[in-house]
Amino acid sequence: REGGDLLFPKVSFGLQVYDDNTAQKLTKTAIDAGFRNFFASVLAGNQKGFARAIAASGVPREELFICGTVLSNSAKGFENAYRLTKQGCNANLRAFAVGGISYVDMIMLDYPANDCDSIRGQWKAFEEMLAEGTARSLAVSNFSPEQLDCILADKSATAPVVNQLPFSVGQYDPAAVRENAKRGILVQAWSPLSGGSLSRRKLSACKEIGRAYGKSAAQVALRWILQMGATYATQTKKREHFAEDLDVFDFELTQEEMQKLGSP
Repeated sequence: REGGDLLFPKVSFGLQVYDDNTAQKLTKTAIDAGFRNFFASVLAGNQKGFARAIAASGVPREELFICGTVLSNSAKGFENAYRLTKQGCNANLRAFAVGGISYVDMIMLDYPANDCDSIRGQWKAFEEMLAEGTARSLAVSNFSPEQLDCILADKSATAPVVNQLPFSVGQYDPAAVRENAKRGILVQAWSPLSGGSLSRRKLSACKEIGRAYGKSAAQVALRWILQMGATYATQTKKREHFAEDLDVFDFELTQEEMQKLGSP
């Protein structure tokens, strides 16, 4: 998806690890495998390790797409939500600065606050990052259509580019992509392989389909997400899976295969 001069990669590596040293090692492995889109979550507290790996990689900053996150869903009221979100934005910038990263390509709200007024307070802090040039785009995670409309009701507001949602073979809301697309928002799947717990029936179907293409069950499941009109963030820790998770662009599932994987 392209917005202005912003190109959002279809595949992201999500650092779901809880220490900086592991984050640094996994980031290097991901870069070596070809990843250039990274999602470093404040929930995991691994942004400094990630930033150090980026600094050591030698990859030009303009070739990378870096996403940070802010958690401020406990806030109550516009001002409190604005203040907590602003603190989270600044915390991201401090952590990434360890690796010489002065801006993020995307900043994401991990969860919405409980009411529209508070969500608008969260969004004000994000729009200030955009205006300052410390973020190039804005995103959300786990937002319902109604919560998205809390933002979009203000016609002058900057719309989120991405809504990160649980979305995988056999475990997804069929309306999710459609409702977000109506609002000009792209769905990014977190836990795109259901945390490694696809149902036995769906796993068997993915394996069977994969044999026809010379692909693994995981690659089939990831390809299904792309053909559903979504993108995904992988979370692997195994070296052999990094390249595999990127190698999904040289085959296409048939309509029958898509329906088989998408059925309940």
